[in-house]
Amino acid sequence: MKSGFVAILGRPNVGKSTLMNRLVNHRVSIVTEKSQTTRNRIIGIYHSEEAQIVFLDTPGIHKPLRQLGQEMNNMAFSAAHNVEASLLVVDASQPFGRGDQYLIEHLNIHHTPLIIVFNKIDLARLDKTIELKKIYREYFKEAIFIDTVAKDGFNIDEIIKNLLDILPEGPAFYPKDMITDKDVVFQIKEIIREKILTQLRQEVPHSIAVYMESIDWEKKPIQIVASIIVEKESQKGIVIGSGGKRIKEIGAKARLDIEKLLGKHVFLDLEVKVNPDWRNKEAALQQYGYKYKSQK
Repeated sequence: MKSGFVAILGRPNVGKSTLMNRLVNHRVSIVTEKSQTTRNRIIGIYHSEEAQIVFLDTPGIHKPLRQLGQEMNNMAFSAAHNVEASLLVVDASQPFGRGDQYLIEHLNIHHTPLIIVFNKIDLARLDKTIELKKIYREYFKEAIFIDTVAKDGFNIDEIIKNLLDILPEGPAFYPKDMITDKDVVFQIKEIIREKILTQLRQEVPHSIAVYMESIDWEKKPIQIVASIIVEKESQKGIVIGSGGKRIKEIGAKARLDIEKLLGKHVFLDLEVKVNPDWRNKEAALQQYGYKYKSQK
């Protein structure tokens, strides 16, 4: 069988997580319209009779302003090493800019086969897409170009087909029933964070983290206590909302998805805590699970 690791790379908000969810046909990574939704390297595993492809979804590569941003970049840069191929996802609806230049200058992906995925092709003008592809062809002369609309599943089969041509013969790395390497606690935290991101305005989401205080699996319903971490008292008020309305909505929507994940009823208790400037604190990044660790 064919097998191997494939990194999914790109700038923030180009559709990397949506693409991976389509490639593995499961909702592995959370998806929102907010940039930098993905903060960790997340594995999603494609299974078929002829292949096992281990996809590495990564945070969007950007010029970091805080230590958290640097840690996220480190996760993405590391994913580009020790893989059999890379998918570089580009938003075809946007012109080439400084962020794209930054990515190309800092990302070393010339040592492995590369597929450049031009996503959101349905929103792009043909003449602008042709110009964009000319620029990427100058930098990546051997790359395979594939157009896609990840949210609709357009051309996903073409990406898989090309990867099967690229990947070597090898063993399966994971059991057939395994879809991701992330445990249930991580997935619960991500569900909560996803609901927060969809509820809040642009200025607050980047300051949010979710910390799992406790889970009592023995109780019925399962008791889950999690803290929503913000950097300012004013952000705490925004998350809670008038009369606690917003945090109740966040909790209600998160609980439904958590129950779907676990197949059991849960009681979800959300608290909001302030940790000033946590995105620049080594200890906080470690505690909240954003400290880069070298791994394949």
